Amino acid sequence: MATYVILSRFSPGAFAEPKDFGKLADAVSARIKKDCKGVTWKQSFATLGRFDVVDIVEADDPKDIERAAMIIRSHGHSITETLTATPWTEFLAAL
Repeated sequence: MATYVILSRFSPGAFAEPKDFGKLADAVSARIKKDCKGVTWKQSFATLGRFDVVDIVEADDPKDIERAAMIIRSHGHSITETLTATPWTEFLAAL
């Protein structure tokens, strides 16, 4: 199973109050669970900087990751950037 990092930045109108983010996050999560059964969420982080959220996910099919990112964009009112991630030891072994 491949590992991916999804970086998300909220659009200015994503939610009116910071406390409303929980409802939005729950709705996006439920939609991804329903529509992207091949995606396994490993961990999520709130960050300060260029991106607001960093999600670590796994999937066998990159199409599932593309679908999840599009759900985050459309339902989560966010801009995303998705990266493939290779464990460091595997990366070094492949060199």
